[in-house]
Amino acid sequence: MTSSSTVTAFLRDRRIAHGVLAEVARRLAETPGGRLAQVFDDVSGDLIKLGRPEERARALALTAVSVSPRQEPVSLLPRHLVWLDAQPGGASATLRRLVETAARDGAGRDRQARDAAYRFLSMMAGDRPGFEAACRALYAGDGPRLRAAMEGWPEDVVDYVEALAAEGLALSACPGEGRDPVWGPAHMDHPRSRG
Repeated sequence: MTSSSTVTAFLRDRRIAHGVLAEVARRLAETPGGRLAQVFDDVSGDLIKLGRPEERARALALTAVSVSPRQEPVSLLPRHLVWLDAQPGGASATLRRLVETAARDGAGRDRQARDAAYRFLSMMAGDRPGFEAACRALYAGDGPRLRAAMEGWPEDVVDYVEALAAEGLALSACPGEGRDPVWGPAHMDHPRSRG
């Protein structure tokens, strides 16, 4: 998480704040009962702990984290090496093309979106009726079935689950098609749409 990442705060089942972590932490400090809020990262779905005043101060001073590439050896089988060597440009050029194509095509984003939604679901709805069915629908990528499993749940919780999981779900049959329930029309400000 960086200082420009966004978070969403919930007090019980209601969404009470959304924005950059420092801004949300300030708002929670000024809101009656705000210290009881649960704050979630809008990309990962992780719960962010802001319990004690010194933790809040650290959140307010959060700075961008630089990520350096990990340098680990890549293990390939002999048949992989033979195939790579036969490609135009050689093994290195082929690997670079494969990585670029996977990154451009969003490989794995749907799984990351579902995992983020699951983390939030576990914290906010783990004891609700339909939780298991919601998880099965989530990992099946079935938006309409997920919405049906969450019927009767608080609207803010349902909307946030759908927003987190949007890239990993077929939501076309769900109400509100074409709008992001948390960030506005058509994912305009959605954290995953930047990139």
